[in-house]
Amino acid sequence: MNDGFHALDIVFFAVVAVFLILRLRSVLGKRTGTEEPPRWTRTPAKDADDSADNVIDLTRARRPVEPEPEPEVAPEVAATAGPLARGEAAIRARDPGFSNTGFLSGARMAFEMIVGAFAAGDKKALRPLLADQVHKPFCDAIDARARAGEELSTEIMGIKSAEIIEAIMVGTVAQVTVRFVSEQINVIKDLDGRIIEGDPSRIVPVTDEWTFSRDTRAKDPNWQLSATRAVSEGDAAHDAADEVQP
Repeated sequence: MNDGFHALDIVFFAVVAVFLILRLRSVLGKRTGTEEPPRWTRTPAKDADDSADNVIDLTRARRPVEPEPEPEVAPEVAATAGPLARGEAAIRARDPGFSNTGFLSGARMAFEMIVGAFAAGDKKALRPLLADQVHKPFCDAIDARARAGEELSTEIMGIKSAEIIEAIMVGTVAQVTVRFVSEQINVIKDLDGRIIEGDPSRIVPVTDEWTFSRDTRAKDPNWQLSATRAVSEGDAAHDAADEVQP
């Protein structure tokens, strides 16, 4: 009889142990090795007016009490590398996950998203991708276009090249400048559909130099466009943000 009760006690405690293990796993979570990697950019998840959630606010990052030391660059890199390699090494010292290949892949996608959103006048899509100093002139140009009754159509036929031409650390903020060479069709029409500027059958080579920034202290891995410069002339899609400085 007692043996039967002991068996029931063992089963009961086994069930309780399994229950507690499952609860701990659900609360603490587990890593399977298949987690989604951090996103290079963020897409807005709420209404456009909900700027507190959509903006990647670098000022919210936790600031240390003591100033952080400058990133240490390997002596062999500092001695033999050029300014670009030293800048990239300094960024990697702050952000070990930084790589040219991964960054340029995200930069190309951001370029297409920003150019397309600007042409469409989509401020909601632009907000999380642009730093404040760039967001305002982009939005001002969109508003001016609307007041003039003009519509901009931009089609990127292809990105011929995208290369990093500068990489620096400004305090804890990483800044990487990319030169994009693309082929585009840019046309401006009035509200009646008449062409004001551009040729829908003409593909124009466009060269832009865009600077992306990210505070390396922030947990958010996303980069924002913080400065642009249109190298080529006559590019309507980029005049709005020409010579915006970080």
